[in-house]
Amino acid sequence: MRCEKLDVWKRSARISVEIYKHFASCKDFGFKDQITRSSLSVPSNIAEGMEKDSKKEQHRFLEIAKGSCAELITQIYIGIEIDYIEKQIGLSWKKEIKEILKMIVGLQLKLSSEY
Repeated sequence: MRCEKLDVWKRSARISVEIYKHFASCKDFGFKDQITRSSLSVPSNIAEGMEKDSKKEQHRFLEIAKGSCAELITQIYIGIEIDYIEKQIGLSWKKEIKEILKMIVGLQLKLSSEY
């Protein structure tokens, strides 16, 4: 299954782009690096997993993507608290990431039923 056909991949890539743009001028390079890397990790691991031949390997990469979602939610929460992210924007991102998490779980369930 090609990642480009998956809504979960499209949505996770879109939020990664939003986060990169938001932090483009951020001078806190440590925080910027951490949050952009975790946002990039979600669609990247979905893509990598979908290219694997083994359903077990696909499932494993989706697990990694879920972990990156949890990391990203944590960093957004902290970003809001330290005034790097406007609360409304951060809450919108967190809501979208939670939806993405649900979609990843659904994809894992679909893959599990196939093996």
